[in-house]
Amino acid sequence: MSASLREEMELIEKHEEILGERAELLEQMESRREQLKLQRKQQVKEGEAARRRNATLLQDLQKIEDCLRGRQLPPPTILALETKYWASVEESIPAWEHFLQGKGPHPTDGPGQPSRRAKQQLKTHKETTKKTTNDQGLPPRPKPRTAR
Repeated sequence: MSASLREEMELIEKHEEILGERAELLEQMESRREQLKLQRKQQVKEGEAARRRNATLLQDLQKIEDCLRGRQLPPPTILALETKYWASVEESIPAWEHFLQGKGPHPTDGPGQPSRRAKQQLKTHKETTKKTTNDQGLPPRPKPRTAR
C-alpha cells in the first residue's frame, strides 16, 4: 500500500504542477490578447487618420486640376518657339556630352578658331608677361598727396 500511496502523491504533485503551468499559460494568453486588442485599436486609428489625409490630398489635387483646366494655353507662336528650342537642345546634347567627357572641342568653337581653353591660356600668358615687363622688380610708386 505504501507504493500505491507514494504513486498517488506523485500523481497529485504532477497534477498540481500541470494546473500551475495551465494557469500561467492562461495569464500569458490573456495578456497577449489585450496587447493585440490595443494594437488593433491603434491600427484602426492610424487607418482612419490615413484615410482622412488621403481624402484631403485628393481634394487638393482636384482643386489644382480644376485651376489648371481653367488656364489658357500660351499663344501658338510661343509653343512653336518652345518646341524648336527643345529640339535644338536635344540635337546639341551629343556634342556637349563629347566636350564634357573631355573627348572633343567646345561645341561653340568653329573649325578655324582656337579652342576656348587655348584662348584662356593665351590671355593668361599675355597678362603674366605684361606684369613682368612693367614691374622690373621695382616697388610700387607712392600715391601723390593732396595739399591741405
